[in-house]
Amino acid sequence: MTLQQLTYLVTVADCGNITEAAEKLFISQPSLSAAIHNLEKEMGVTAFTRSNKGVTVTREGEELLSFARMLLEQADNMKEHFGNGERRTPKFSVSCQHYSFAVNAFVDLIKEYDADQYSFIIRETQTGEIIEDVASGKSEIGVLYLSEHNEDVILKLIKNNQLKFEEMFVAEPHVFICKDHPLAEKEMISMEDLQPYPYLVYEQGNNNSFYFSEEFISMLDFPKSIQVRDRATLFNLVIGLNGFTVSSGVIDQKLNGSSIIAKPLDVDKTMRIGIIKKKNIIFSRYASYYVEALRKHL
Repeated sequence: MTLQQLTYLVTVADCGNITEAAEKLFISQPSLSAAIHNLEKEMGVTAFTRSNKGVTVTREGEELLSFARMLLEQADNMKEHFGNGERRTPKFSVSCQHYSFAVNAFVDLIKEYDADQYSFIIRETQTGEIIEDVASGKSEIGVLYLSEHNEDVILKLIKNNQLKFEEMFVAEPHVFICKDHPLAEKEMISMEDLQPYPYLVYEQGNNNSFYFSEEFISMLDFPKSIQVRDRATLFNLVIGLNGFTVSSGVIDQKLNGSSIIAKPLDVDKTMRIGIIKKKNIIFSRYASYYVEALRKHL
């Protein structure tokens, strides 16, 4: 097995077509097909199913691709770390729950490594997809929280995907409401106080259970609930409907607007916010900087 073969594998998967991948790699189609076949034979897997329409990645091929992307990324990180080889276009990807501090850290990263060319990705997405993104190599880092209500399930999923969780910050749950909300003058808000108002939560797709929720308390605890997919919609509904959501209390007026305020929630529980990453990997310089930027904003 060679890094070149792994590059071929990833390129074919990305293109979905042997002919297109061969053109992109500047090699002949028979040479590319032979290299992929030899890799499949050595690993004892069938990475692709071939058809007239192109290639489709198999389930075992997805697992092989995950390792291939990780190894190629680590090879690049090692070359960059030791300063050997050509200058590369800055690349970094992070998947996170909907946190303003995660976005602010990303902004700091862009400013620090601004260049003529770069390829940076931030995915504010569902909890299950964050774990999948890091496990598959789509993202170098994931940002999410654990608490006593979800950690058994989430930590098991993290472990099963050969990932690890690193705690960065312990937060007390806060209620995000509009500054003109009837509860805005209260120093601390109770669960009973919130009963008349719509509870706004992020929809979690197929993993739409309490364990995968970004919010600290279950929808079942309130008679009114609304699920949304993005930050802008959630905060528009917080303002327009006197709704509320529950999060860490770390708020940024530049991103969330001056109309949104955070008030402590009267519960004796905490949120452990941290990152997930693959075990025993070398971080790229961009991932290392991003983690330090997160620490600053937290």
